[in-house]
Amino acid sequence: MTPPPEPPRDDLLYFNGIDGDTGQYLTPPLALSDAIPLASPAPDDRGVAYTRARSLSLLTRVFKGLPPEVDPLAPSSAGWAIVFPDSAPAELRKALEPLIEHRRAQVAAQRFKILEYKAGDTAVTWVKRHGGHLADVRPWVIPYYLLLVGGPDVIPFEFQYLLGLEYAVGRLSFETAAEYLRYAESVVAYEASQDVPTAREAVFWGTRHDGDQATALSAEHLLGPLCNGLPAGVDVEQPPVCKPHGFRARCFLGDDATKANLADVLHGRGPSRPSLLFTASHGVGWKKGDPRQERAQGALLCQDWSGFGACAPEDYLSGDDIADDAQFHGLVAFLFACHGAGTPLHSDFVQDRKALAPAIADRPFVAALPRRLLSHPSGSALAVIAHVERVWSFSIKPLNGLPQIGAFRNCLGRILAGQPVGHAARDFSHRYSALSTVLTSALDSTRTGDKLDERELVNAWIERNDAQGYVTLGDPAARLRVDKLK
Repeated sequence: MTPPPEPPRDDLLYFNGIDGDTGQYLTPPLALSDAIPLASPAPDDRGVAYTRARSLSLLTRVFKGLPPEVDPLAPSSAGWAIVFPDSAPAELRKALEPLIEHRRAQVAAQRFKILEYKAGDTAVTWVKRHGGHLADVRPWVIPYYLLLVGGPDVIPFEFQYLLGLEYAVGRLSFETAAEYLRYAESVVAYEASQDVPTAREAVFWGTRHDGDQATALSAEHLLGPLCNGLPAGVDVEQPPVCKPHGFRARCFLGDDATKANLADVLHGRGPSRPSLLFTASHGVGWKKGDPRQERAQGALLCQDWSGFGACAPEDYLSGDDIADDAQFHGLVAFLFACHGAGTPLHSDFVQDRKALAPAIADRPFVAALPRRLLSHPSGSALAVIAHVERVWSFSIKPLNGLPQIGAFRNCLGRILAGQPVGHAARDFSHRYSALSTVLTSALDSTRTGDKLDERELVNAWIERNDAQGYVTLGDPAARLRVDKLK
């Protein structure tokens, strides 16, 4: 009989993600004592001092947000823009015309724009070049809903992270114009049709491997409470996230989180087709240069995996497993997994401050699974929310504290309420901004207050890094048509 896994230790930081070749963690658990120097750089570290000062200036400025007369839930009021790289070929621009014209018809002329990104633009310089200010959103200058077009090798992830502090930002990244066209036509068809293809149902799917603290944390403190709610106790009672919105829930947890069950959901082989899919699992990863990296990195590791040794294709669900006859048109998916949204060129997790961040890929890229979901020939998903690089499971439950899953509950609740996906996910950007302010203030040697002890410092550092990586793939103005769901 397999002994029950030990409870997560408060002196170790756990990461999601499994090396596909070895079956080991992509990043081994990190001792708290080893994390403290990373979160609290030496006073003479000039590079860190510059970054600290720059971050403090950016993140502690006055936030003005949208004017009070602007409704952030209505793209017609808040505005919509598509952002092409200046190098985008004509066929790519043409492929997205169905979506562009659809949004043009919905949005006032002054609040609809087609904008360009130039190589080397930062969020600050880009906003300034277009006549705006990063801390003052004026939708008649730069609309609130922004759809970036192109991969992170053209428009960097960092640009999306920082722009997301003030705007509802999404991204599309495909290899061919045909894929862009399929997405554009799918969104227009979903929004314009008399009926919708999905039901008033959400599916929750999450693994829990024996002896694995990362999936124990996500199963017990994230997926379980979202799916089943929490009774009153140390905290107030929390209902299942679906209940206030009248959605039914199907839950595949632990031993039920198999590849077959997840594939059945995506191929329409269940009792109904859900409008929302939330998954929590390891993402599978490979080393730089491995041909499987761009094809399958971020694939969802299923309960089928034994927990030991290399991960075989039958152990995980990747974009290659989504057949052309799959049926999920109109779905919004949230994939809680390492590299679920994509992989940067350099690791965001620096284990040695004196060394350059290591290159972990030949080029930065958006993961293949969400690209497949968003460009499916039978009708695409509306949007995918997922994480760039590694997910930090430790941030679900801070040091010696209660689980902190409010951003997840709020995001899913807003999606189920029919809010635009890009706005629904804003809690992660707000969390990133707030924690960055806490962290930079605590590290500012010129300030006498707001200091954190070593454990609090690491906690803020971990949570900030994790919150940064959540991004929306797809049109941020897309939303579930909840009035049509049955």
